[in-house]
Amino acid sequence: MRTLCGLAGALAVAMAGVLLAGPAAAISRYQSKSLNCEQARQTIRSEGAVILRYPSTHVQGMTLYDRYVRDNAQCDPHEFADWVTVPTRDAPKCRVLACKPRPDRDERPFRFFLPHNSL
Repeated sequence: MRTLCGLAGALAVAMAGVLLAGPAAAISRYQSKSLNCEQARQTIRSEGAVILRYPSTHVQGMTLYDRYVRDNAQCDPHEFADWVTVPTRDAPKCRVLACKPRPDRDERPFRFFLPHNSL
């Protein structure tokens, strides 16, 4: 009995570790300044979501990063894909999508719809 409980507990811990680590470990990371704008956009389109890193323009030596997505389907239910810019090798403001919190239902112009942006 004691062995069976120990085995079940070990299995539960192992499964929890796999489930928690899976999605986070699978996302690719890129330096946005090593890609041109179209390469960055195509990478996001083909992978669905990526992490892009780039140097801060305000704090020397600081690296900024965020998760960029192909469309709303890659966002959590309380978020939507909105347009932002990242610096790339050929463009200081390459337009891509990032998940942002959904606005309040009473806030216009989002009262009746959310944009369905896609790369």
